[in-house]
Amino acid sequence: MVKINGNEIRPGNILEHDGGLWAAVKVNHVKPGKGGAFAQVELKNLRSGSKLNERFRSEDKVERVRLEQKDQQFLYENDGMLVFMDAETFEQIELPADLLGDRRPFLQDGMTVTIEYYEEEALSMTLPDKVTCTIEETEPVVKGQTAANSYKPAVLDNGVRVMVPPFVGQGEAIVVSTETFEYVERA
Repeated sequence: MVKINGNEIRPGNILEHDGGLWAAVKVNHVKPGKGGAFAQVELKNLRSGSKLNERFRSEDKVERVRLEQKDQQFLYENDGMLVFMDAETFEQIELPADLLGDRRPFLQDGMTVTIEYYEEEALSMTLPDKVTCTIEETEPVVKGQTAANSYKPAVLDNGVRVMVPPFVGQGEAIVVSTETFEYVERA
């Protein structure tokens, strides 16, 4: 671990603070007219998800943590646990499904995800930016409707609801963003 000054904290940094691991979400450098400058940092706990606002003066020292990233392949789900395999060592691990949160439906068999580890503990999981899904049901095309900015609701094969352009029909494969849950393009 590396000790850094309070004014060197950047968004995305992982810090060890108050006995927990925190990700810096927002950093605002403040220089008041009176007194020393400080960084107002919004922190998010990587284990519990709770948030905290903290002030760090430039002379404050904080531990910056580097997380190890490993690409692992999803195999199957078993009683709320997701089973992954390391592509290099072929070692299998089980992680709780709630580590993915609301992006869980986009996880597909054989998909490679990036898992961030602190020592031996898995803290977060990142899916690919875009995933191909099939439309299970949507409304039929209405004649005279322009494609400018009119979208219609659709239900995907994984149960997620998205808005799609009117020209996309039932049974078609589309690409969906796993970050915004929005239609990107036809597959």
